[in-house]
Amino acid sequence: MRPVFDTYLSLVRASLWRQEAQWPVAETDIMLRLNAMQGTGALVFPAVLSQEDIPAPVKMQMKGVCMQTMQQHVHLQHTLEQAWTAFEKAGIYAVLMKGAGLAALYPEPQMRTWGDIDLFVGIDQYHPACAVMSDTFPDALKFDEELDHYKHYNLIADGVSIEIHRVSVGHQHPVDERRYAAMEAAGMAKGEPLAVGGLDVRVPEPTFNALFVLLHSWEHMMTQGANMRQICDWTLLLHRYKDTINRAQLKRDLKALALMDVWQLYGWIAVRKLGLPENEMPFYTPSCGKRAELLLDDLLSGRMVAPKPSDKAPQGRIARKLHTMRERMANAQRMAKYSPAYARHMKMTTLLNGARRFFAKDRHWE
Repeated sequence: MRPVFDTYLSLVRASLWRQEAQWPVAETDIMLRLNAMQGTGALVFPAVLSQEDIPAPVKMQMKGVCMQTMQQHVHLQHTLEQAWTAFEKAGIYAVLMKGAGLAALYPEPQMRTWGDIDLFVGIDQYHPACAVMSDTFPDALKFDEELDHYKHYNLIADGVSIEIHRVSVGHQHPVDERRYAAMEAAGMAKGEPLAVGGLDVRVPEPTFNALFVLLHSWEHMMTQGANMRQICDWTLLLHRYKDTINRAQLKRDLKALALMDVWQLYGWIAVRKLGLPENEMPFYTPSCGKRAELLLDDLLSGRMVAPKPSDKAPQGRIARKLHTMRERMANAQRMAKYSPAYARHMKMTTLLNGARRFFAKDRHWE
């Protein structure tokens, strides 16, 4: 499958830099499946639709994906404008994260799919912000509780999921949590102005955003599975803000969260496979190439999915804690083939966090 993956990556690379590409007609079924699985279909298809040898039914399928993506974009944009305007009127300082803000980095933003709206408001504004959203969308479906230990509160307005975030990323261990909270506070307070579909919004400060987008994707790698579009987002973010990112600050933050090796894995993919100029990739090194190639192959083949937790966890508290610890250790070992350094961090975090939770008096997570 390696030649097929290389061809797929060349198509994605061409779409990122608005170049024409050659669709391998003999591998059409595989390419369609890869683009669907990796969330890159609408990005790739416009770059190849002018090819004469692509069968008409395949072209119709590609056009259908592009049309659906554009229609969804319009619908999501309308809901975003309602939510953002409501926050502005209420004096809520919000920062737009992930999908919508990252789509704006693409040559054709309407071709980057995004399925929900993520708005960071922070801990102090969390409950007032939830109230504003409930008032703005009185008929919205509400399925989450507005609890202070949740990462975000969800509601579905006109079919669009809106996530109101207390925090942008959750961490197992309080040391990581404290360190990241300081980075988050600074990065969100200095929101970067950005126009999203004609709407003026704020997105995270570029140095912090580069860290956050990486961490969010890596979190998916460790749990429910990531996709190639997330690495494309990160690549274009580095390209857009190449002269803005504070490399000294970024280096300190990556080391503080044990993420430097992970950053370099992603960086190798961005440079070698997606065409990011090497001088735009902070801390690039070719030395991690074999591990980055393995990660990329597992991602494209669909193997980057964490094992599902056992449905039959032991009933006793001590037995249940040991069971959970074994599962987390196994997941850390799974990630060790990509990043041994981060796997060690995962194992240490699991041990320390397990001890903390076992002896805690307030066990609201149980």
